[in-house]
Amino acid sequence: MRRALALVLAVVALLAGAGCTAEKETRRADGHLWILASSELRDMEPIVERVGADIGVDVRLFYMGTLEAADVLAKGEADQWYQAVWLSSNDSLRLRPEAARRVVSETPVMSSPVALGVRPAALRKLGGKPDDVTWARVAQAVRDDGLTYGMTDPGSSNSGFSALISVASALSGAQSALTDADVEKATPRLKEFFRGQKLTSGSSGWLASAYKRRGNVDALINYESVLKGIPGLTVIRPRDGVVTADYPLSTLASADAARRDDVRRLADALRTPKVQREITERTHRRPVVASVPPASGLDESRRRELPFPGSRSVADGLLDSYDNELRRPSQTVYVLDTSGSMEGDRLAQLKKALTHVSGRFRGREEVTLMPFGSQVKDVRRHAMGPDPRSGVADVRADIGTLTAEGDTAIYTSLEKAYDELRTDRDMFTSIVLMTDGENTAGSTAAQFEGFHALLDPAQREIPVFPILFGDSDRGELEHIAELTGGRLFDARQGSLDGAFEEIRGYQ
Repeated sequence: MRRALALVLAVVALLAGAGCTAEKETRRADGHLWILASSELRDMEPIVERVGADIGVDVRLFYMGTLEAADVLAKGEADQWYQAVWLSSNDSLRLRPEAARRVVSETPVMSSPVALGVRPAALRKLGGKPDDVTWARVAQAVRDDGLTYGMTDPGSSNSGFSALISVASALSGAQSALTDADVEKATPRLKEFFRGQKLTSGSSGWLASAYKRRGNVDALINYESVLKGIPGLTVIRPRDGVVTADYPLSTLASADAARRDDVRRLADALRTPKVQREITERTHRRPVVASVPPASGLDESRRRELPFPGSRSVADGLLDSYDNELRRPSQTVYVLDTSGSMEGDRLAQLKKALTHVSGRFRGREEVTLMPFGSQVKDVRRHAMGPDPRSGVADVRADIGTLTAEGDTAIYTSLEKAYDELRTDRDMFTSIVLMTDGENTAGSTAAQFEGFHALLDPAQREIPVFPILFGDSDRGELEHIAELTGGRLFDARQGSLDGAFEEIRGYQ
């Protein structure tokens, strides 16, 4: 809802590199139906492209997080490049009139409720009977039995925001859309609930990978369709209510008559019984056509549907409360390449990106800046208070003093970052690596692998999120991400601002 500048900048940078106005007109008239889609819909691409070909519509999907896409719509960026939008839900659009008015029609294509996936060994913490589980019972299991789980970041992912709404509604006893009073009433219980969150992520895909890699987290909260794709989980829809994604294919007001007709025909084709059966069998989402039964293994019993907050102020207040009060705080080391090759515009871009993302730092967060060249130049630690503004001012002052000189000691600097991070504290912990070149000094990749293998188990769980920028080596950075369980972010295809912004969902 709020955090889309990264993706906006990425889109703007991509388009600017392609050639602005002429390119825009070419893309709108190139014969394709361009759809801005939620990133979780990648699994639908083969079905959509084939169905489109069957009806003579050449469909092209461009992926983005649901809440980020809502901001792109609100800012008018989508009008220039897309004719349709396909999000997990349009509820976030309805909270923003400037976004909602850009959509002229919407057709639900499938559905998937937020659910809880539990390892068999942990099911006993919930009483052993999936049909009896409530969000309140989950909260009790966190408090009394140490139940742990992973969940996507509510400010980046619609599944995370839907989960936050589900839990807040259930624990407050709200009988209708959440209010500020409901959130305040539920806050003590919500704090207990979120003590169990051990994994966070900006995307469902990375969350599932991290969950499988860790092996020591009891459960996941995500869409039922995502959980059904992870072997061995018992998937539970809590009895006290869920929020369901309905995946509406929506036409943008800026689309011409021909493209509007293409969207309508595509939506109709996706809702035919044959395609609906394929969707539910292949993706574990539920059909929206009554004559088509859900895929085998999808529970058909009814659950109370929980509404979205009735106003944007309540939604933003709930997100702010989650960030600064409810969730576990985070500690992050930013390992920043300030070698000689960063001199000039690249260093200016880095300072700008860091200054921007510092405005997103949360209350109680701990941030360490570690600029490096031939070796680590400095270690600058900052602790945010409950109100992070004073801490942000100190971070920005340090950002302003960064200078470029020296070679590029990537692996030696990462080793130093691991030494700086404590794992005996109840915090989300990560390392962000930004470099514009290859490793040219200090430890080698093989030496870093040996170092990483000797870390204690808790330290080995700390992910590194490298940013591909300038002349950095994709293979080198992908290897670091894979070794540590992190994810690579590509600032070449968007902007450095966008990469740092997107990483916030993983911290």
